[in-house]
Parts: sequence; C-alpha cells; structure tokens
Amino acid sequence: MVRGPFDTAKLSVINPVEPIIRKGDILSIIVFSDNPVATRIYNQSLIAPSGSGNTSPGVNQSSGSASVSAPGYQVDLDGNIVFQGIGKIKVEGLTKAALKDTLDERLSPYLQHPYYSILFLNYKFTMMGEVSKPGIVSVPGERINILQAIALSGDLTAFADRDSVFIIRENNNKREFAWMNLTKPEIMASPYFYVQQNDIIIVEPNKKKSVANDIVTARNITLALAFISTFAIVYSLFRHP
Repeated sequence: MVRGPFDTAKLSVINPVEPIIRKGDILSIIVFSDNPVATRIYNQSLIAPSGSGNTSPGVNQSSGSASVSAPGYQVDLDGNIVFQGIGKIKVEGLTKAALKDTLDERLSPYLQHPYYSILFLNYKFTMMGEVSKPGIVSVPGERINILQAIALSGDLTAFADRDSVFIIRENNNKREFAWMNLTKPEIMASPYFYVQQNDIIIVEPNKKKSVANDIVTARNITLALAFISTFAIVYSLFRHP
C-alpha cells in the first residue's frame, strides 16, 4: 500500500468531544462540600457492589474496574432528572461542566464550596458487521476513539472493508450518518473519530467475503448434488436387484 504525505501538524492536535447528556442517560452525581453532614441530603444512598460489604464508591468487584456504585439519575423523556434534595433539573444538552454550573447555582445558597463527581453509568456503543465480537459494548471511561472501539470488539475480521465503516449517531433528536475510511490518517480530524454514547458502528464486508460466500455456496451445491446422485444410484440398485 502506498502511503502518501499527510498534515502531521493538523492531526497532532487532539480535540475530543465532551459527552453531551441525552435522554435515557444514567448519571452518577455525588455532591461534596466543606460540611459533609449538610451535603448528605443531596446524595442518593450509595449501594455497594454485590459481596463487597462496602457502602462507598469504589471498585466494582465483578469487573475489577473502578466505578461509582450509586443508583444513578436517569434522564427522562423530557430531558430532566429529579435530583435528591432539589427536585427537577433540566439536563438534556448539557455537558458535565455545564451541569456542575447548574448544580452550583442551585446548591451554593445551602452548601459551603460545593463540588461534584459526575459520571455516565451507561456509556456504550453498538458494534456490528465484520468484527470478531459484535454487540453492545460498555465503554471503560468517557473518551474512546473509533480505533479503540474496534479493538474492544476484538479487531476487524479478515473480510472487513477498512474503507467502509458506517456510523449512525443520534444528536439533538436527529440521526446523523457518516462513512469513515480507516486507512486514511485524516479520520483523526473527523467529528466522528471519537465515539459518542449510543453510536452504532457498522463495519462493511469486503469483496473477498462475497467471493468466499460464492465458493461456499458452490461447494454446498456440489455436495448436495453428489448426495442426491449417490442416493439415486443406491435406490435404483435396491429397486432393481
């Protein structure tokens, strides 16, 4: 494969997209302040991972990865959450930084120097097509690019078309569609290079798979015809001894 020149200065700049809160997201929000007693009423009761005996955020025993073991706030169909001790808050369309500003506005009159830990508890994407392990993949963090997403799915198969990776993304109640060519360094400058929650990624098959399928089909037809022919001969022998 011929590798042409590309703009390394442009592609060396990393511009990850901060996740936007969407309907259906589940958020872990923990409030801290200079007065832990006063803060307590603004936090959901924490639940420990099964068998851990722990009642605070820590390590998920089943996966071995760090996670906040709180029930979480689910964003409803109107884009709201009902926050402990405050009530309804409009969160759809906000980043985590913007949500912190909103919480500051609501909680600063009651708490001294409040600050927050906010995590997405259901950050995931769907991988389909020519990968070793297609399916819904939970993201270990909140920033992952298309190449890492493919690695989490067991890498591409031998029949994957690296020129044709299809992305379906829901954004502002609309679906967006994009094609990516994994052989081009320029994908790193694409707004679709970083995977967003609930993205659907489809890796198209290449021409070799079509040929392989034709070969398998032809072989199966040949075997079927051979079986029919053999059966006919055996049948005729028994019918006319």
